[in-house]
Formats: sequence, C-alpha cells, structure tokens
Amino acid sequence: MAAPGPAAGGTVLEDHLTHLAAALLPFRQAEHLLARWGGEVAQRLAGGGRLLVAGNGGSAAEAQHLTAELVGKLRDDREPLSAIALHAETSALTAIGNDYGYDEVFARQVRAHGRPDDILLLISTSGTSTNLLTAARAGRDTGLRCWAFTGPTPNPLAELCHETLAVDSPESQVVQELHLVATHVLCEYVDRELPAVRAARTAVGPVRTGVEVVLGDAPDREVQAG
Repeated sequence: MAAPGPAAGGTVLEDHLTHLAAALLPFRQAEHLLARWGGEVAQRLAGGGRLLVAGNGGSAAEAQHLTAELVGKLRDDREPLSAIALHAETSALTAIGNDYGYDEVFARQVRAHGRPDDILLLISTSGTSTNLLTAARAGRDTGLRCWAFTGPTPNPLAELCHETLAVDSPESQVVQELHLVATHVLCEYVDRELPAVRAARTAVGPVRTGVEVVLGDAPDREVQAG
C-alpha cells in the first residue's frame, strides 16, 4: 500500500509541521505538571526510590531515552539516579512473554522491582496497550505512584494512572515528538530541584534507625541505636 500523500497544496513536511504547530499551543499547559513531576522525581529518587518506565515501539525508545538522561546526565554532571526502562531487560522480557504472555511483560517486572512510593511512568500514544494497562494495575496494587504520557484523552491508560500528560493531537508522530519534549523538560526540572533536595536532606542529617537500648540507671546513661 502506498504511503498517504500530503494534503492538497502542501508537502509532506509542511503537513507534518502544521500538525505539530497545532499541538504546540495546548502543550504549553503541561509546564506546571512537568515542573511538579520533576520536583517529585528529584525528591523520591534522591531519597533512594526509583523510576520505572515502559512503552512499546517508538514509546519504548522514548522510555529508554528518559532513563538514560537520569542514570547518565541531561547536561551538567550530577549523581546518577535510579531509573529502569523495563523493555530493555530483553531476557526477562522474552522469558515473561513466553511463560506468562505478552500482556504480563511489564507488570511482572513492576511487581519485582517496584516498591511503595516508587514512580511508574507508562508511555503510549493510544493509551490502549494491554501490557501497559496491566502494568498500571500492578503498579497501583504495589503502591507505586503511576503516571502516563499519552495522546488525546480520555483513554484507558489515563483512567488507570494517578496523573497523565496528554498530547492533544490525532497524529501519533506528533504525540511521540512532544513526549520527547516532555522528557527533556521533565529531566531539566529534576536537575533544577536536586540541589534543594540535597540541601534539605543535609540539614536534617542522617536518620537513626533500629531499636534504642538504654544502658544503666545513672543520669549520664548512654543511649545506643541498635
């Protein structure tokens, strides 16, 4: 089947840019959400949590791009942050798909790696991929904070996640391109928030854990943390 041609009076590139331009104006409204998400990612990952990310096809590439920016760096050097692209675990992915079915390839990894208060970010242009819907349910059952990058809402994935960044475009290519913009802006906000997060943790000081044992009855008795 031949690829669809451009609309009357325009080239393929012009048509594509027209669709992109139409989506850019409403996309500006994502600024506050991305800023808040960036602060939350910085807080949770600096405190020892992790970000799990998953997608299919082009969205899998977007997921791996995001985790690479966090484990590596966006621009300036900083501490590595724990972020895992679930589709990149190819041996686990194929084993789970073979033994449990493709619908479980992400959900089983979420149950394995996710801990309460970790973040699960699911990326889908349609918001209807069954393996991502199953992963969202597993994330919520495990106590993860579940977010989504999707195309237009309403869609099933957005309904399952706590919050969603939705790109209002009927063109899947445009949706993916703005998901990449969202990835870079999110990482920028993470990097901006990290110094304040680190400073706050340093001011509080190390947290003592364990059982406190009181030795002796004297006024100068010593307290130890077990």
